[in-house]
Amino acid sequence: MTAFAQETTSHTTSTAFSIDKACPVTTDAALDRALQIAPQLDALVDDQGSHSYGDLGRDVAAARAGMDALGIRSGDRVGICMKNSYAWIVVFLASTSLGAIAVPVNTRFKSRDLEYGITHSGMSVLFMEERVLSNDILTTLRSFLPEVDSRLPGPAVPALQHLVLVGSTEIPAAATSWADFLELGRGRTLPAQCSPDQPALIQYTSGTTGFPKGVVLTHRAICGNGFAAAVRMGLRAGDRIHSARPFFHVAGTTQSILACLQQVATLVTMPRFVADDALRLIIEERCTHISGNDTMAVMLLDEYRRNPSPLQLRGAWLAASAPTVGAVIDELGAREAVVAYGLSEAAPNVALSAWWEPEKVRRTASMLPQMGVEVAIRDENGDHLQDRPGEIVVRGWNVMQGYWDNPEATAESMDEDGWLSTGDIGIVRNGRLEFLGRLKEIIRVGGENVSPVEVEDTLKTHPEVAQACVVAVPDDRLVEVICAIIEPVKGSDAQALQDGIGAWCAQKLAGFKVPRHVLTVGSIESLGMTESSKIRRKDAQSYAISALGMDA
Repeated sequence: MTAFAQETTSHTTSTAFSIDKACPVTTDAALDRALQIAPQLDALVDDQGSHSYGDLGRDVAAARAGMDALGIRSGDRVGICMKNSYAWIVVFLASTSLGAIAVPVNTRFKSRDLEYGITHSGMSVLFMEERVLSNDILTTLRSFLPEVDSRLPGPAVPALQHLVLVGSTEIPAAATSWADFLELGRGRTLPAQCSPDQPALIQYTSGTTGFPKGVVLTHRAICGNGFAAAVRMGLRAGDRIHSARPFFHVAGTTQSILACLQQVATLVTMPRFVADDALRLIIEERCTHISGNDTMAVMLLDEYRRNPSPLQLRGAWLAASAPTVGAVIDELGAREAVVAYGLSEAAPNVALSAWWEPEKVRRTASMLPQMGVEVAIRDENGDHLQDRPGEIVVRGWNVMQGYWDNPEATAESMDEDGWLSTGDIGIVRNGRLEFLGRLKEIIRVGGENVSPVEVEDTLKTHPEVAQACVVAVPDDRLVEVICAIIEPVKGSDAQALQDGIGAWCAQKLAGFKVPRHVLTVGSIESLGMTESSKIRRKDAQSYAISALGMDA
């Protein structure tokens, strides 16, 4: 077996590193340290204004006392269904410091998914907003839990004892307002009751089939990952990072909230990523860093090209391709930008480049495994590979305890030696991980495996390609072939690009990787985006099949 551990020049496993010695490994300890270092610094800037670390410490203590008054105890599950906001962070830190388990809820959920998340997690209290953007969450809740207008619990979700509405003026009969909730805890002083090995978070993943699985992450996993990622991106006390990553995703809780908390930095956030608003915030709030995925970065770059303004960026955390990383460095001036790979089951960062590495290395989008985390590559038989592509497997302090109430899925994803199967394809060369794509997204062209990410990265190097999405479409001879959906750079000749991109790709890619079909669209976003601004590849595939007049 070949395994790779961060912070060693030899390609062998390092067992000496302890994340416990590097940083606070509970959410309460991290907040306590921030309060000792700089309580006057801004902890968060949201659509309601700025909030200092001193404010945060006071309000987390008040919310923890309120939860205790409601009867919330260690191990209980606390649901949070709100937009990115100060209140979201207060509830998250209060519940986890109490020893309870935070359960972020996707604010786009409709009745089926919302009911499943509440019932499967067994949450005893839900903190929510009546409406987030266009989603009327309270109406959705009433559709399967009419008892919110009379008395909780209800037969559909018997575990849910309490509902706290934040920011609402009309409170249903069975609910409590935010102000009344805080009043419940007035006069109580309740110390933190959490430990590193306790579950802090149940993070529901967006499953490809059926209902999502609840990833159970400990305090150590999320606090350590936030700290380690912040170190790699060069985040320091007093820095200001813009991130619109939804807090209900692990990149929001760990990569945004906890990375800032561990380094006493300021998080600048927004309810939803909108490129022009994001650029305005980055300028007005004098942000030193940005955080986002490939699509967010490309949208921000497009907006900046239309409206160039002086920026103060020094770095960036990007889950992005090499061309995008290079553009962020060159055009936005984020000279210390790093690229990351991760997944919810690893809290989420598995590997990142580091701000202190040479720029030419960081531009390649190859990454170093996290400190003390082992990364290996294995084939379909479970044999470990060296210098060859295969499935990425991970083990270490950042890996989940398992899936909530799903031992079968846990056993399928983790072996007896603690290795987590990621379902992703990668290769390790000279101790550095290169992410090649999702295993389930691999396209089989005449028996040859093609990673959509590889073809997309190549297409994005074309000077007239703004965005690209690669999907499989049916073929009589080869079963499936590649279709490239391209958003041309504004002002370019879309038809000429569509006609010529195949020949251009043939000079850079093996023949079986060259798109057999090419479509152009005015905006990749029009194909459908996830709440974290990623392209919905299945929607893009359906579009391509329809546009080409094919049968699925």
